[in-house]
Amino acid sequence: MLVDSHCHLNYKGLIEEQGAVLDRARESGVTAMLNISTRESEWRDIVATAERESDVWSSIGIHPHEADAHPDIDLAKLVEEAKHERVVAIGETGLDYYYDHSDRDRQRQSFRTHIHAARETELPIIVHTRDAEDDTAAIMAEEMEQGAYTGVIHCFTASEEFAHKALKLGLYISISGIVTFKNAKDLQATAAKLPIDRLLVETDAPFLAPVPHRGKTGEPAFVADTAKFLAELRGEDYERLCETTAKNFYKLFNKARP
Repeated sequence: MLVDSHCHLNYKGLIEEQGAVLDRARESGVTAMLNISTRESEWRDIVATAERESDVWSSIGIHPHEADAHPDIDLAKLVEEAKHERVVAIGETGLDYYYDHSDRDRQRQSFRTHIHAARETELPIIVHTRDAEDDTAAIMAEEMEQGAYTGVIHCFTASEEFAHKALKLGLYISISGIVTFKNAKDLQATAAKLPIDRLLVETDAPFLAPVPHRGKTGEPAFVADTAKFLAELRGEDYERLCETTAKNFYKLFNKARP
């Protein structure tokens, strides 16, 4: 069992040959993929892919980059769209102060709305955070005090301190191909110590192709390379890591079924 917990199958670079991309993933041992939405215009096609492919699931959400462009995305709309049987998560959402493509107040408002939707639907939230650790941690903690919810920090690149805060709140942490990069020493040190029962793996395809595929378009098949690197880094058996992270996926995204 091997699950790519975060990919963008409908993005340029993958959509043009989506069938072949899925075939290569399956040949690499990938048994499930979570296809992530980032803007409302994608929702219909992303859900349609999940309807068509039994090993693909979908999410509903607005990326922080897109917060300014979606002022009308409210709690009711997210909750309604998440009722679809192939939608298993809310997001991706969160905060990105590195690019600041959207106003920070708007990002924070959107993030809280997504958390409210996760709480109401009882679906996990997929959190993106970049150069915004303090605000991300504060909002997650404040919202947890208002009512429990579950989720994952996707494509984790933050500090070990932030990892501890997320884990304390009950969230999971997903590791992408960045962990294989030569300059990712801090991330590697943190990833080596994460509790295996809260660990997921992902590609974020078509981005962040891991070693030995640097420079190529990322695709779900490459999650096997990330998992192999992570297993070696942690001194664990590869098959055990694949099986455990897959079980973690289905425990967190419990609307999905193997």
